[in-house]
Amino acid sequence: MRETLNEFMSGIKGPLIRVMGESIVNVLYAILILIALLIAYKVSKRLIIGAMRSQNRSDNEVQQFLAMWRYGFLLAGIVFVIVSMSGSLAAMGLTVAFVSMILGWSLQRPVTGVAAWLMVMIKRPFMIGDRIIIQGVRGDVLEISPTHILLGEVGGTVGGEESSNRGILIPNAVLFDQMVINYAVSDDTKYILDEVPVRVSYDSDYKLAEQTLIDCAQEVTQEIVEDTGSAPEVRAEFFDSGVRMRLRYQSIAVDRQKISTDIVAKIVEAFSKSDQLGFAYLHSAIEYRLSEAASLPPMFKEVPLNQE
Repeated sequence: MRETLNEFMSGIKGPLIRVMGESIVNVLYAILILIALLIAYKVSKRLIIGAMRSQNRSDNEVQQFLAMWRYGFLLAGIVFVIVSMSGSLAAMGLTVAFVSMILGWSLQRPVTGVAAWLMVMIKRPFMIGDRIIIQGVRGDVLEISPTHILLGEVGGTVGGEESSNRGILIPNAVLFDQMVINYAVSDDTKYILDEVPVRVSYDSDYKLAEQTLIDCAQEVTQEIVEDTGSAPEVRAEFFDSGVRMRLRYQSIAVDRQKISTDIVAKIVEAFSKSDQLGFAYLHSAIEYRLSEAASLPPMFKEVPLNQE
């Protein structure tokens, strides 16, 4: 069957070469191959999406795998076009060797970026949608291409960890030189430990203050507590004006600022309703206490008067 197919293709190619020339025929073959690859990519893309949806894969996983699949088809298309234009595998080998030499001499950083992209796709240290810190820049991963990573900046124009709506393009090549911090390395560890420090005055009821802080955090992070089984807790330490209570709880990285703000609002409301709770702050106070045993200046001592 293979010999029959070769004879059929040769029978078609021969007259075409005589009429249009070998170079034009090779171009037509390259165009047909690209069309066939495009159709195959469209069909395979739908099949992959359906298969991954049936396995309950997340949108980020589907998008990241499709990106790798798309670039794989692009590479295959380039190889087939080179073969079609050159007409033989030997010519293709020479072409690939020449291109590799050019890349090695003048495109070291882009080639390193492609290698880093393959590392990210295979090992998956982070995915689209994760919040990471790289080169001191904090942001949410929006896109991973063979040459760059697109981050949606967090902070930057504002304090805290909220999106600034600015995009940051980072070359993949820096992944081999820089430390990358991922806020959530998987779906099982998508929560991070956060805290709200509260300064409580010395004259406050310590046990009541501790329980109030825990209740406020519990109310805001109820769903997280049910998912992780980790309840909020308090760590305390002394400072000049009172007791610093650190309310610690599990939080979602992308909603960290909102969750902490909601907890602070709950704490302020709870403290304002209790006479036994108060915030510590820097101030000066003078207390006067009169005692029988106190050593007072003579002018303040009580002197009995002679009735006569």
